[in-house]
Amino acid sequence: MTRDEAETAAFIERLVGSVADGEDQAVEAALRPKDLNEFIGQEKVREQLDLVLRAARARGATADHVLLSGAPGLGKTTLSMIIAAEMEAPLRITSGPAIQHAGDLAAILSSLQEGEVLFLDEIHRMSRPAEEMLYMAMEDFRVDVIVGKGPGAAAIPLELPPFTLVGATVRAGLLPPPLRDRFGFTAHMEFYEPTELERVVHRSARLLEVETTSEGAAEVAGRSRGTPRIANRLLRRVRDYAQVRADGVVTREVAEAALAVYEVDARGLDRLDRAVLEALLKLFGGGPVGLSTLAVAVGEERETVAEVAEPFLVREGLLARTPRGRVAMPAAWEHFGFVPPRQGGPAGGREGPH
Repeated sequence: MTRDEAETAAFIERLVGSVADGEDQAVEAALRPKDLNEFIGQEKVREQLDLVLRAARARGATADHVLLSGAPGLGKTTLSMIIAAEMEAPLRITSGPAIQHAGDLAAILSSLQEGEVLFLDEIHRMSRPAEEMLYMAMEDFRVDVIVGKGPGAAAIPLELPPFTLVGATVRAGLLPPPLRDRFGFTAHMEFYEPTELERVVHRSARLLEVETTSEGAAEVAGRSRGTPRIANRLLRRVRDYAQVRADGVVTREVAEAALAVYEVDARGLDRLDRAVLEALLKLFGGGPVGLSTLAVAVGEERETVAEVAEPFLVREGLLARTPRGRVAMPAAWEHFGFVPPRQGGPAGGREGPH
């Protein structure tokens, strides 16, 4: 299993993970907004994208290639579907890991219709030969198909119909500059504010036919880590609890009780997050402590701690990565109700990061 595959598996196993599993994908299909006016949040991206699409329609041309970056679960796939719908064009969906050879990409490109939108998820994981073929396809709507091998090999140019590529990535920095430069519109998806997620929860509850109060929606939104996908997943679990142990209405009290069962606290921390912070605070006095030591203390792989738990903890100001190791921030002590050690007192492990 590759590192990316291991990270994906770890994310899927968590209720607050931002990668979609089969159940999420099925539900998301029913909950996705169909146009930009219905899409909640990402105000700047929506406004800019609306201008790009309106201008393309006015010219009677295909839209510029679009690159969407940001964490999983923020709406990149949904926006690709909206782009196709707004342009009244068919949509083709594939992913970087599925394109391991230039021939794989050539087969997809050669079958595109004029104006079609090609959504390429995880574009940063595409193979280098396919990546280089994509340069010419995006710029000149042409690819060179190599026929034969060795000295007798020949490049046959293949003209492509104009199309729009929508690339999605969680790691825009991994894309080579020549590829990034060929996108006419680039947007970064930001994490959602709690008020925006409340609107997402209300909309999803209406579509799922779940009765929810304003306070109940706010409680779910506040524990959703700024991510609509997580908000929808938590809402479904709270709905289940409300149907089995309450009167079916999602109130604040019901949401609190339900998410306590699923071990998601008021700040959106789950079992893994709390295990990492509690080990850092209780066993190592707040740090600094090395990643390997911290991972052993919580019984997880170091990649799981570094790639799955730490990004959210760092973003929330609960943990810091320093040259000497991981350090608990004041907010972590406050969240658990612990008293930080006095200045100059024992600070736990001194091992540097490995």
